[in-house]
Amino acid sequence: MNSAQQRYEALVRAYTPDLYRYAYWLCRSKSIAEDLVQDTLLRAWKNLAQLQEAGAAKSWLLTILRHENARRFERKQFDYSDVEQDSLEDTAHASPEHWVATDRLHRLMLEMPQEYREPLVMQLLLGMTGDEIATVLQLNLNTVNTRLFRGRAQLRARLQPDHSDGVSQHG
Repeated sequence: MNSAQQRYEALVRAYTPDLYRYAYWLCRSKSIAEDLVQDTLLRAWKNLAQLQEAGAAKSWLLTILRHENARRFERKQFDYSDVEQDSLEDTAHASPEHWVATDRLHRLMLEMPQEYREPLVMQLLLGMTGDEIATVLQLNLNTVNTRLFRGRAQLRARLQPDHSDGVSQHG
């Protein structure tokens, strides 16, 4: 086994779970998320020489995944009824309350403008630092921090009990 193959296999072991979580969050479909991860890893293998610093691997891979996700919309239009059926999760290890809360949080975050939603997901779901988010999104750190602050404020406001989500509170 050569050093490039060893390096690649180490990347796959280290980052596949994060790639899958982010891909699933983007598309809410197990099979599409798996395809996105596979496409990302294939492109990473082909371009492994471009990765100069091991510390930048996660950001590099997430950037590839974001581009692969954008490509899937260029390639074809999806039948969204297929996506709904495919997004069923194994809920055997979680309470119904957990899935209701998770679904509500996901729905509220999807309603947010992408400029605030995307950095927030990277921070909350993937545990990325501001610098890593800035690298992936190709923004400066101050912009990322501002978007994180505003995104958290919007999410907090949407989670308030008096935020009606379009439903009347008074019957």
